[in-house]
Amino acid sequence: MKLVKDTDSNNLETKKVSDKEAEEAIRTILSWMGEDPKREGLLETPKRVVKAFKEYFQGYNEDAKKVLDKTFGDVEGYSDMVVQKNISVQSHCEHHMAPIIGKAHVAYIPNERVVGLSKIARVVEIFSKRLQTQERLTVQIANSLMEALDAKGVAVTIDSTHQCMTMRGIKKEQATTVTNFYLGQFKEDLSYQNRYLRFISTELKD
Repeated sequence: MKLVKDTDSNNLETKKVSDKEAEEAIRTILSWMGEDPKREGLLETPKRVVKAFKEYFQGYNEDAKKVLDKTFGDVEGYSDMVVQKNISVQSHCEHHMAPIIGKAHVAYIPNERVVGLSKIARVVEIFSKRLQTQERLTVQIANSLMEALDAKGVAVTIDSTHQCMTMRGIKKEQATTVTNFYLGQFKEDLSYQNRYLRFISTELKD
């Protein structure tokens, strides 16, 4: 027996919220906090918050597939892994909207063609600039690269601090979280996985 009715999210109508409506919501939150939104120092705060949110969550308006559209085949037959380390991650957890701050390490094994190095970091940025869990973020980056590049393998590691743990709740200031996801040869052949982990091991220890 089905307890939950299936819905197609594509058929759900979502009303576009205006900047003005969003600013009013911020004023409501300020009042809920015990503040006076009409106080001089807070008069422009709703506009500033909305502007900041547009930057924090700009990934909703970007498509990783389009970023990875252009590839290059003139690489003299290069077929070993490409590893990009220490890509900054600035995201927000979907449970408390608290910042997630850390770094990502990404590797892929080309299948005849490679992608511009800046595009790898751009993919990390696109998925980071959304409400996230670190686990899902790791998988999204890996799946996107694997599919768009038709890569022989992809590996993604994220090492980050969650302010929902460090500033509230359990308040463990030194706690960090590491997630890994492997596809293709990185998953099937431990020699590739071990080489990748050696490449990034210094960064994970820091």
